[in-house]
Amino acid sequence: MVRIYNTITRKKEEFKPLEAGKVSMYVCGPTVYNYIHIGNARPAIAFDTVRRYLEYKGYEVKYVSNFTDVDDKLIKASKELGETVPEIAERFIEAFFEDTGALNVKKADVHPRVMNHMPDIVDFIKVLIDKGHAYESGGDVYFKTRSFDGYGKLSHQSVDDLKVGARIDAGEKKEDPLDFALWKQAKDGEISWESPWGEGRPGWHIECSVMARQHLGNTIDIHAGGQDLTFPHHENEIAQSECMTDETFANYWMHNGYINIDNTKMSKSLGNFILVHDIIKEVEPNVLRYFMISVHYRNPINYNRELVDAARNSLMRIQDSYHQAAERLGKAVGTEADKKVLEAIDANIEVMKSHMDDDFNTANAISAWHELTGELNKYLRQPAASKEVLEKFMSAFETYSKILGVGLERKELLLDEDIEKLISEREEARQNKDFARADEIRDGLQEQGIILEDTKDGVRFKRG
Repeated sequence: MVRIYNTITRKKEEFKPLEAGKVSMYVCGPTVYNYIHIGNARPAIAFDTVRRYLEYKGYEVKYVSNFTDVDDKLIKASKELGETVPEIAERFIEAFFEDTGALNVKKADVHPRVMNHMPDIVDFIKVLIDKGHAYESGGDVYFKTRSFDGYGKLSHQSVDDLKVGARIDAGEKKEDPLDFALWKQAKDGEISWESPWGEGRPGWHIECSVMARQHLGNTIDIHAGGQDLTFPHHENEIAQSECMTDETFANYWMHNGYINIDNTKMSKSLGNFILVHDIIKEVEPNVLRYFMISVHYRNPINYNRELVDAARNSLMRIQDSYHQAAERLGKAVGTEADKKVLEAIDANIEVMKSHMDDDFNTANAISAWHELTGELNKYLRQPAASKEVLEKFMSAFETYSKILGVGLERKELLLDEDIEKLISEREEARQNKDFARADEIRDGLQEQGIILEDTKDGVRFKRG
């Protein structure tokens, strides 16, 4: 039995999908105006793992994750770069797939884009106006926040205690400072679409409500995203969706925790903003994923290179044991299988499943994986090994790999100190006129994306 911590009830609940054997799941995706940062990577990895486990349990999962391809940030980037909003969006959607693909995140069944749903958005807003939950004001359309009795139920706030904040802008056109924009009147030079209220574009919150409904129906099983989206984004989604359909929007709300950089909140202003596109040039993506899931998805993660290196060493122990088993398998003979060992493997998988059933506790699942690794290492020390036992160990490791999305093949990236050693060796070879060896080292580094540069201060390197 899978139990999910539901943000709206603040407790773990038995997961009961709307339709037996099927799961509808919506995960808020990125605004595609830049490469994704490591904070964006966390929900992608966390909820990909949830999806993987539900599929392992036999559920048919319809997984939808959107792209916000029109937004204030995109419009700003368009002006700065001298490119159209669609051009920028397309480039960074491709980059998103490249970066998340490297992290072994499976593509969603549907990746809807806002620009492809403009008629649906307009129709949705019309219904809200007709039902008295929204109003037009000077070309803008606003949602009447106080018209929804349940406002604040996700973030557990009273509407009377709410203050105008982060993404809720108090504007002159509003009837109430808490009202939020469903449609924004176009400004000069901005991308826009026709509507009954004039040229404009949708507000951020309405987009996910519309796309979730279009692809998954009025009520969905699981809605997920980062903790920072709980309020106001998800709160506003609930309000406008439930006012439009008169049905529950989502039965289970899941939110992943924040990522800190060296115990400090990640922020552009602090200069600790890490893009996945950059970090995977230095950290093997498989290691980065393993590091991310080593912490329960609801808990905060502290990112630093020391902790990532520790994760790398931890994963290497698992991988090394798996490959030792594979090598031993090739030499194994018909030794009788040890039933106690076979039973121990089965018991370990059951332990892993119990952890994953308990709100997808990947941290404990990884601990169980290491316990299995210890059992395998103990078995490998025996003078004779059974083919059946080795195959069962390897199958169990592959089950972990499939569920957690962590590969068993190791691709090592050169550490900075290793590169410096090779540069020193190359310089020594050049001094000894061993140009063949010098070229060999240079070419080998190039194959791994390491570019050497001759400077007045000596040879330096950069990762390409």
